[in-house]
Amino acid sequence: MTALDHPARDGTDGPAGPPARIPFPVVDEVARHCLQEEEPETVHIEIHLPGRLDRDRLRRAFAGALRRHPRILVREAPRPWYGRRYEWELAPDADVDAVLFPAPDRDALKHARDRALRDAPPLSAAPPIRLEVVQDPAADGTVLFLTINHTALDGPACLRVLATAAELYGGRDNSPAAPPTRTTAEVPRAPDTPSTWAPPARVAHGTPEPRRHHGNGMLVTELGVPRRPKGSPYTVNDQLMAATALMIAHWNREHGARPRPLRITMPVDDRSRAADMPIGNGTRLVEVPFAPEELDASDMAALLRRTADRTRALKAQPRPQLGRGASLLTAPVMPVAWRAAFTRGLRRAAGPWTPTTLLSNIGRVPYALDFGEEAGRAHAVWFSAPARMPRGLTVTTAATAGRLHVALRWSRALLSHGDGHHLRDLFEHYLHATEHVTEHTTENATERRTGRTGGTP
Repeated sequence: MTALDHPARDGTDGPAGPPARIPFPVVDEVARHCLQEEEPETVHIEIHLPGRLDRDRLRRAFAGALRRHPRILVREAPRPWYGRRYEWELAPDADVDAVLFPAPDRDALKHARDRALRDAPPLSAAPPIRLEVVQDPAADGTVLFLTINHTALDGPACLRVLATAAELYGGRDNSPAAPPTRTTAEVPRAPDTPSTWAPPARVAHGTPEPRRHHGNGMLVTELGVPRRPKGSPYTVNDQLMAATALMIAHWNREHGARPRPLRITMPVDDRSRAADMPIGNGTRLVEVPFAPEELDASDMAALLRRTADRTRALKAQPRPQLGRGASLLTAPVMPVAWRAAFTRGLRRAAGPWTPTTLLSNIGRVPYALDFGEEAGRAHAVWFSAPARMPRGLTVTTAATAGRLHVALRWSRALLSHGDGHHLRDLFEHYLHATEHVTEHTTENATERRTGRTGGTP
């Protein structure tokens, strides 16, 4: 373990000197520049267990997991006004008790979800996460709500820590499962990509909630993992991408928006899921483009092939996490406060070029999240990513126990809860449509020749 992994200690398990510091990586610094109280940058993870957890035992297991992954024990270090960097201070131990047990409540799950979107753990205390243990009033089970300050950490890294806690709590192996075998070609073809010079489409405004409601709203749902023919050139991720694009195109048509190209941000995570997984913000962001004429649900086979070509090519390209421009923005050539003001101004100016939405597909959750005989093994895991304006909408998916868990999260300045339900229905419809490519190929070709179009629920 290096000094960057954990502060130096003396022989009595106490710090031998000031805690070690590490400069903010590019992703952390850009996020820190653009913090907003109205729409906190939180990641929410929701894990459903069939049984009950013992409070003291869980606290000990979680504390042990933090010690095994000490990079999670970070807090923002103080700095002078002229400081040229934000820095993380690696704390020797947790500053706060991150495991909380809210009082039982008939609407406990709703209230916990609201807190996960509204109340970001502070960056001033380590660790910048919060784990709430909620008794599910509808079942004799437990729901874990892990809320993460996204400036410091991302969902997959914190899920790794929680898997370690499950292993320490239950004494059962929570090692990651082997990644799924891909049947697609290893070397991607050069994709036919539309121009990205034009500003992308925005998600059309629905019925925004009253001004007194700030922040994000969220809806979670459980669906079947979409089927695909064996040996298909596309993956489940490509089916999710196509369904997301068709959902937004349909929504925008319903609301009279002029057709524009869509660009969907897709996080790519190349990290190992083993115990040595790097903790922090480790994903890189790529953008999958779609021209308006390509979003034709009556030719789903072509849309899926095109999507697969683009996603494979983007995953294969080496690229900095936020692109090359972000590295220039965070170069420590002037005080960090000046860079922050410049970055916020640039973000506002670049608002029209912000991608349309974000689809974050965690894929099959690689850990059993087995907390032992009494608490049991996770049967549902939801994630949600921040949905700040001007993007205003994110879709996050994960698969557990053979089911697909989908979270739609939106800015309340853009959409209402009723809008979220309609978008959920559109997503489910188009995802189901991706399962029937081979069955309807002949029918779709006939429809195109006769001028009929499909894709409407």
